[in-house]
Parts: sequence; structure tokens; C-alpha cells
Amino acid sequence: MRGKIGAAPLQALVARACVPLAEANRQPDAFYAGLRVVAIDGSNLEVADEPDNITAFGYPGSRTGHAGYPQAQCAVLVECASHAILAANLGAYRESEWAVCAPLLTRLTAGMLCLADRGFNGATHWAAARATGAHLLWRCAHNRQLPVITPLSDGSYLSVITPGGSRSTTRRKGDPQDLTVRVIDYALPHVTEAQPRYRLLTTLLDERHAPAADLAALYHQRWEVEAVFDELKTHLGQKRRVLRSKTADLVRQEFYGWVLAHYAVRWLMHQAATAHDLPARRLSFTANVHVFRQAQPQSGAFPPSASPRTRPMV
Repeated sequence: MRGKIGAAPLQALVARACVPLAEANRQPDAFYAGLRVVAIDGSNLEVADEPDNITAFGYPGSRTGHAGYPQAQCAVLVECASHAILAANLGAYRESEWAVCAPLLTRLTAGMLCLADRGFNGATHWAAARATGAHLLWRCAHNRQLPVITPLSDGSYLSVITPGGSRSTTRRKGDPQDLTVRVIDYALPHVTEAQPRYRLLTTLLDERHAPAADLAALYHQRWEVEAVFDELKTHLGQKRRVLRSKTADLVRQEFYGWVLAHYAVRWLMHQAATAHDLPARRLSFTANVHVFRQAQPQSGAFPPSASPRTRPMV
């Protein structure tokens, strides 16, 4: 039966059903300057060691040849406050991270502020994400060469990036390919295991409406995506190391079913938190998964309606 259904219907259902949950008047912490805070990131999933999966997804390399299982690469777009997955994609292990994440851009809108890590700050990637209308707050390498065009009062500055990298000495000032960005440098001196320096790029250019200190603090909500991956892999996946499906199409089906199950849990948690005026972070994802698993065996425990043909004659 699973083989007849395939992955496409579940992928379409993710696109249709997985919508943002937070409301500005009920969950103001889900927004910054009127923008819904979302984050995009990727991770790897081990899949069954079967010929079709090997062909479709590939093995990670190692010094002894290759890893024990083939791996798929997944990417998700997450609403940070609610942990709701708004979009998901699955690709081969050796695809670039951007290639797997790029399809998620269709779910970005003008009312969002998208956070992302260092893999997504090329000018071409930046332009593609900005074209959705969403604002961006992305990390880049702390030593990336970015010219100071306009210093700002909060210590940040305006700069430009171009499809060829930061502007070279041969490029003209005001080149039409230049993309204006704001650069924010900061450190976390009293945080254990923090790196010496951090650098962010953003489309929020006005330091009066989006101070550098606010954005530096806000950026660390990107780590909410790591919590979502933990929920998927550890708690919802029951600590299974490997997706069990034996063909690539069924791996994709299993993955999108997994995403839908995660969204269902998060949707119900959001409804409960909203009804009782509680922050969603106060509720335990793991505890709710256990409750749903206990209730699942009874989900179909009701008698079917008697059809006219089967009703006894009187």
C-alpha cells in the first residue's frame, strides 16, 4: 500500500498543511519588529543499506572506504518560537547544502525574518532569498573581507557583497550587481565554548529600528532548529538510527510522514498553550509524544456505521 501511494501526496500535504502557528497578539516573542522569526538549516539522516537508497542518496566517505549506512540530507524551515516545521526537503548526501535548502525559499514571505548559518551567505544565495520579500539575518565567516561603506552609530556598518564575493579593487563603486548589507560584529566573552568573534549580515539596514545588540541576541534563536532535529531524530523517531524504508521513494515518503507527525504534535501543543495562555516552551514535546503513543491504539476503536445492506430486516 505504501508503495502505491508514494512520496508525492505526503510532500504536497506538508506544503499545504504546515503553516505558521504563532499569532502576533498572542505570541509576541515569535516576532521581531513585526517580522515572524524563522530559521533554515540542514542535517543528515541514515537510511537503510539497500541498493536503491545507495544509488539515490550515497554514502559518506571515511578513511576505511565509506560509512556503514547511506545517508540522505534533509533541510527544514522552522518557526523558531513554536518549532513548527513550515517546509522540508530531502536530497542526496553529496548534494550541496544550498541545493537541498533552496526549494524551501518558496515558503518565505515578506512578513518573515529568516535566520541561517554560514553555509548560506553567498551573494547569489542572498539575492535568491531576498527576492522572496523576507528579511535576512545570516551568519558569515568572522574574517570575511567586507568593505566599510557607511559606519553606523551602534558599531555595525553598511557594506556590499557581489556575486563574485566582496568587492575587488577592479570593480567600480556603485556597480549594479552590488547588494547592500549591514554587518554586525560581536563577541560573547562570558559564554562557555563561545567562539572569539561572530559576524552577521542582515537586510535590516536601520540601526535605530534594529539595534545591533538586539540582532546579535536574536540570531541565537537559530539554535531552535537544532532542538527540532533532536525532536525528530530522538523523541519522535524513538532513537532509531536509520529510516527503515528500502527504496528512495519510500524513504522520502517516510521522511514527509515524519515531518507531518512532528507538526501534528506541535500544533496540538500550540493549541493547548494558547488556550491556557502559556508559553509554548513550557510544554514538553517528549511528554506529549508519549501521550499520543498511548492514545494511538484507541484511535480506531469505534464500530463502523452499519450500511443499508447490512442492517437486519425487521
